[in-house]
Amino acid sequence: MVTATRIGCCGFPMAKKKYYQEFGVVEIQQTFYEPPRCATAEKWRAEAPQGFEFTIKAWQVITHPASSPTYRRLKTPLTEHQKKQCGFFQMTDVVLQAWKRTEEIARALNAKIILFQCPARFKQTQENINNMYAFFTRIERDDFLFVWEPRGGWEGKVIKEICQDLGLVHCVDPFKDEPLFGTINYFRLHGITGYRYDYSSTELKTLLQKLSPTRINYVMFNNSEMLANARQFKALLGHTL
Repeated sequence: MVTATRIGCCGFPMAKKKYYQEFGVVEIQQTFYEPPRCATAEKWRAEAPQGFEFTIKAWQVITHPASSPTYRRLKTPLTEHQKKQCGFFQMTDVVLQAWKRTEEIARALNAKIILFQCPARFKQTQENINNMYAFFTRIERDDFLFVWEPRGGWEGKVIKEICQDLGLVHCVDPFKDEPLFGTINYFRLHGITGYRYDYSSTELKTLLQKLSPTRINYVMFNNSEMLANARQFKALLGHTL
């Protein structure tokens, strides 16, 4: 029997006040594109009910190079020199400052889980691996739980070794991969064939079987029908308890 499962969406698919009434967790996406002011994050925290959980996506400046199309939504001006220092966990002043802003927002939201989603261009190279070790051994962990979503064809044994060494949670889309390491399961559902996807009742029942009975499961929908699917899965889970 699975009891420790938190269901939510990647971003708010409806008015925040209504969302708080239906769900217990949300993954903030704005922090990836451009972190808000701390005062804004503190306001969100104050508006949410007691016990509601925020998780956040680390600022793209840490994980993505400046050539990524996601930088179109970046508001902070960067010089050409600074752009070269962005992404791939490089140990540069730009990346470390981006971490500082990410950390500040996490604390303002009282968020314990920080997701580091890497682009597909972040390949399994020794340079990238070295960057990860340097970054995660440099920054203060305190009471945060760091979640890593690798893409780009990484080998399972390498992912597991990195997560074990650095104390990271391996984030997966459960319809595509199995989590290889972590104290929790953190699932991000991107749609089986892409973002514009509506999970069927059969697929949601299959998802139910992928939950761990011994760990907390975070099930975060990140598809076009995320709200409907999160509601459906919440109802399905409720019927099994």
